[in-house]
Formats: sequence, C-alpha cells, structure tokens
Amino acid sequence: MGDAVGLEKTAVRVWKRLTREERLAASTAFYEDAGELTGAAVRAIAQARHLRPQVARALSSEEQARALATVLDPGELLASSLLVALHLKHRRPLLRAFLDAAGLPHEDGVLKDDEAAPSTLSEENARAAVAALAAFPRQEALTYLNTLWLQDPDRWEVLQQAVEALPEKG
Repeated sequence: MGDAVGLEKTAVRVWKRLTREERLAASTAFYEDAGELTGAAVRAIAQARHLRPQVARALSSEEQARALATVLDPGELLASSLLVALHLKHRRPLLRAFLDAAGLPHEDGVLKDDEAAPSTLSEENARAAVAALAAFPRQEALTYLNTLWLQDPDRWEVLQQAVEALPEKG
C-alpha cells in the first residue's frame, strides 16, 4: 500500500485502491443504511457527473449507489463511511475473526464499548489478530486493517507493525 508499513494515510487513498465491484458493494451498503452523509454523497455525485444537486438527488438510491461507486475522490469523511459500510455489510466474518483473535469484545464484528476493553492492543494480540486474517483475501484484510487504523490511529497504532505479518498470498 502507501508507505513502508503498508497503511495508507487517508480513506480516499484506500477507497481508490478498491476494485470497481468493491466500490459498488460499499456504495450499495451505504445507501441501504443511508444516514447523515447522504447529502455529501449527492454533492460528490453531482460534482463528478457535472449534474445539478437536484438532479443527483432525484436519482433512485440504486442509481446513486452506482454513480457514487465511480467517484474516486468522494472526500475523506464520505470515503471513511463507505469503507465502514463495506465491512459491516459484506465482511463480517473477517471482522469477527480479527476481533476474536485480538481478544476484543464485540457484537457480530462491531466493537463493544466495554470499559474492560484495552484502549490499545498489545503487539502480541495484534500479530495474532492479523495472523487470523490469513484465511481471507490479502487485499480485503489490508483494507480492513487500514480502515481500523484510520478510524483511531492511536488505538490501532500497533497495526502499523503487525500488518507486516500478513501473509503475501491471496
């Protein structure tokens, strides 16, 4: 990915590395649980397609998802939300495997706000969690690790080194 440790510094750069199919899956998942960023999505679509915002807003959610999947720079906040949507909708087994191996409390792959949970991950637990991702396609694992790190770089700082333990296959 980006630098020597393998993690991109922005969600937009991670988004750009996704395949067209992954971006479409993320956009579709985003619209299935449309929240406060739908306005940002409409603006990104309008700008990329040279449409008036009213025209972009009038598109069906399926058309908006297809259009959004083609936008390579949706902005940092929207790209981050799209990456999260991709993982929550399509990659739960990967999330569960990582969090189980890390020993972190979660509910179906979503971290619990548990007072007993450590605010940072030990290097040993991080390596074990990364090793558990060997069962998944390498690029999907890297995308997930990068997404986690971008959400909270302090908490997931150890992933910068642990990502090197991810097998090259896949």
